[in-house]
Amino acid sequence: MPTLFLIPTGIGCDVGGFAGDAIPFARLLAAASGCLITHPNVMNGASLFWSDERIQYVEGYAIDRYVCGEFLLRPVRKQTIGILLDAGLESDLRERHLQAVDGCRATLGLDIGPVVTTDVPLEISLRTSSSGASWGEISNLASLFRAGDHLKSNGATAIAIVTRFPDDLGSHTLDAYRQGRGVDLIGGTEAVISHLLVRHLAIPCAHSPALAPLAIEDNLDPRAAGEELGYTFLPCVLVGLSRAPDLISKVVLEQMSNISQRDLIGIENLGALVAPKGALGGEAVLGCIERNIPLIVVSNSGILKVDLESLGLKSQLGKTGSKNIFSVNNYVEAAGLIMALREGLAINSLKRPIKKVDHI
Repeated sequence: MPTLFLIPTGIGCDVGGFAGDAIPFARLLAAASGCLITHPNVMNGASLFWSDERIQYVEGYAIDRYVCGEFLLRPVRKQTIGILLDAGLESDLRERHLQAVDGCRATLGLDIGPVVTTDVPLEISLRTSSSGASWGEISNLASLFRAGDHLKSNGATAIAIVTRFPDDLGSHTLDAYRQGRGVDLIGGTEAVISHLLVRHLAIPCAHSPALAPLAIEDNLDPRAAGEELGYTFLPCVLVGLSRAPDLISKVVLEQMSNISQRDLIGIENLGALVAPKGALGGEAVLGCIERNIPLIVVSNSGILKVDLESLGLKSQLGKTGSKNIFSVNNYVEAAGLIMALREGLAINSLKRPIKKVDHI
């Protein structure tokens, strides 16, 4: 039962707000559903990663288009990953990332290449919204698109983007994040970059920031520890992209006679959506609600407060008919609900006391 698992980036969720700390939960939900569709924020753990053929690694913009019915997902055995490097990388940072590429080729057998560098530095700047969520700006967006076009025309079927990020993230905010109390200041900007390139190229893309190494932190939260293990966050992105599904648009599908619908995962196949209770305002969530796809709302605190009450849907909890919305305390409970839905069990039959059948 294909299930969509979302934890938006840059909003400080207790689960999924750090360096791949949502991976254990993704593995659990993948086991419960048999097929989990999720995005890089859930699976990226910097130097740490997990490869699971049941998990489809799909960038956030592509997920929005998937839910809208514009993209279908075609699972693949492998992708050829092009590397897009920011011209703003210093020589040592550039060499560290190229060594990570060669390490993944030699050790993991990934199909990587070619490598293209932007014609000018991209000049990334970081921002924080009034809500406290992170986002950012790219000064030389056209250079990003030109490099992406060059990679795609030279055989890349997926693209890993490495851009130079500012090192000065604000000592107080950075310390809070490393100690497990803050928002990932670079996550929102990463999402902007990958969204734009996927929209432009319609192939899988994911981002890895390039930063100078930090001084050791004695009071490091375990959820942030994955980012402290090396000089680059690139390995997890390369592993994720290596089996990211193809993005097949409806227009392309009509022109390709060699693709069978049985090889594709469409929105009509989606069995459930799992999302944090305060982050329900995104296009993918609203699209699933509109399509009456079961929504499992999980208690996973972050800085956003767009919940069922904000959407006027709190009264629909647990009801059958027009909406299928369920609220749970954690992802272990969410996995149980997914298994029940996968087996075709009526959720009300699992509750006690059990009500008598309605007479109408």
